[in-house]
Amino acid sequence: MYILIAILMFGILIALHEFGHFAAAKLCGVKVNEFAIGMGPLLFHRQGKETEYSLRLFPIGGFCAMEGEEEGRSADPRAFPNRPWWQRLIILLAGVAMNFLTGLIIILFLLAPAQGFLTPVISGFSEDISVQAQSHLQAGDKITKVDGHAVYLQPDVSFFLSRLSGDQVDMEVERNGKRLALPAVPLTAVPQSDGSQRLMLGIYMREYEEATPLAKLKYTWLEAADNVRMVWYSLSELVRGAVGLRDMSGPVGIINMVGQVGEAGAQAAEEAGTSAFLGALEGILSFTSFISINLAVMNLLPIPALDGGQIFFMGVNGIYTALTKRKLDPKYLGWVTAAGFACLMGLMLAVTISDILKQFGV
Repeated sequence: MYILIAILMFGILIALHEFGHFAAAKLCGVKVNEFAIGMGPLLFHRQGKETEYSLRLFPIGGFCAMEGEEEGRSADPRAFPNRPWWQRLIILLAGVAMNFLTGLIIILFLLAPAQGFLTPVISGFSEDISVQAQSHLQAGDKITKVDGHAVYLQPDVSFFLSRLSGDQVDMEVERNGKRLALPAVPLTAVPQSDGSQRLMLGIYMREYEEATPLAKLKYTWLEAADNVRMVWYSLSELVRGAVGLRDMSGPVGIINMVGQVGEAGAQAAEEAGTSAFLGALEGILSFTSFISINLAVMNLLPIPALDGGQIFFMGVNGIYTALTKRKLDPKYLGWVTAAGFACLMGLMLAVTISDILKQFGV
């Protein structure tokens, strides 16, 4: 069941991405030859005034085939390459915007029943906290930064504390309406049930903000912004070499994650005495919102074959044209795009093999 849910999730998110391109192309007067939901063999199609609408066998995405997009040139004035640069930019960004908007809508839907939101405000201290730490922090302090990272949501505090390597942390708090920098706040080594020790700040954060309509909108945006930051944070870890191939996940790994979040949500719901199905659904929807925002961010990377790559080459072409009064030959972009696509497929294959090996404990 989770495999089917994951495939459907990917299919819907990619189809929405392509619908963003399609809607923007139509609004900008670009000729669209075909808009397809799904990939592979044709199941059903209907010819519109100029666009063929089709449903294909494999529910793993879709595409929006604009006139002249593949060839890089066309005599038709309504072809994608012949439109003004700002229209092409809008069309390329529309897919990203659709994925980000989808993530926002899902988060807002999940937060709609909320009665209140936990805030990063210190409500008290545990018995384990050092006296030194209490001399820095006070009950009522709103934590705004941890180790230089802005705190959007209450869980951010624990996340950034868990990434520390030392026994001190630089913080910033809001106290009595003023921002205060608190350098070198000491952490306390707290014994764990398994016999190990964990460096902790030793604070409680149990203050709630009432879930008014405006608060729900605010926390929806903050949750989405936090997801964007987590994607960039993961990418920076990859570039620095802090994570490797074994830490990456492709379709197989994501299917496994869908199962994990679904089962975790169902178990938590049963423990709370509510519907296991609704608990699983909530977990999967939350994960889907993260994946949707992840797709938006990843598509902005300046990698050939992605929207960000096309935007990057638009800029390169614009600079080249301004300097030489000539346009770059579209065949060069085609070569680079094909090479980039081949590299992406190679990486996807390597990650998929790694995911399969991990399933067998290798």
